[in-house]
Amino acid sequence: MSKYPAPKFSSALLHPKYWGVWFGFGFLFAIVTLLPYKVTYKLGRSLGLLGLKLGKSRTHVARRNLELAFPEMESSEREAIIVENFKNSGLAIFETAMAWVWPDWRVEKHFSYENKQHILDLAEEGRGVLVVCVHALNLELTARAFTSFAPGYGVYRPHNNPAYDFIQHWGRTNNGNQMIDRKDVKGMLRVLRKGERLWYMPDHDYNRNKSVFVPFFAVPDACTTIGSDILISASKCAVVTASGFRTYNNYHLQIDNDISDQFPKKDPVGVATVMNKAVERVILRCIPQWMWLHKRFKTMEDPNVKKGIRYD
Repeated sequence: MSKYPAPKFSSALLHPKYWGVWFGFGFLFAIVTLLPYKVTYKLGRSLGLLGLKLGKSRTHVARRNLELAFPEMESSEREAIIVENFKNSGLAIFETAMAWVWPDWRVEKHFSYENKQHILDLAEEGRGVLVVCVHALNLELTARAFTSFAPGYGVYRPHNNPAYDFIQHWGRTNNGNQMIDRKDVKGMLRVLRKGERLWYMPDHDYNRNKSVFVPFFAVPDACTTIGSDILISASKCAVVTASGFRTYNNYHLQIDNDISDQFPKKDPVGVATVMNKAVERVILRCIPQWMWLHKRFKTMEDPNVKKGIRYD
């Protein structure tokens, strides 16, 4: 099985230029370990409000995303979503720390599950599962909750800061999940063919390379990866969308039934279209908890059009 090699600890990671990273994570870990969740919740959402006041450029990105995705929505409703999205973004920093250091009992205390037996049944059949998640702001905590009953492989992008990368890899793997490099498509296929689970997120704009332009919400030509077609057609895996959204201090992990039979064969555009529809259904469950601060529509179909024009 192909795994992303764990970053090695060395004395170089203790260089003063990394002290900020170590202190920052240490502080976060201490907060989520020592303080009650209700206090952490208020701290995180207050931090998000501060980000709203200081992050004018990101506010513009979120507003433009929502205008493009939901043109019929009232502007007052979009503005309310933006405020809530920033609050959730602040909380996400603490939720990441919870995912990495909370004991199992504490995660279980805050999670409820829907249809998790379906994942276990697919494992009994020996069938690989492409677990399609979205960039919800509590994604790290959702992945941790999966570990309690169905660990698997996450697609991994190394962080440029080696100290951050060491902590991030440790946090994501210390409870049972494993990582696989995002460029290792052959390794992903081996994971699926061996009946394992692969967490996969096709909901961002990954630039023009190996992409097609298909509808995403109200945008008719959104840049969408063709990776879904490669993984599904070559492995004959099950495809299950999943979401973990929060209602105050409780999280609900919803696992949907296999939709692999909905994907056309040898049709990257058709597969991307079906996948985007599936992703939309998940995001609509809790719009303010998706990552609207990311430039989802930055790549235009016409290569002569200036990149980022949608955010002017």
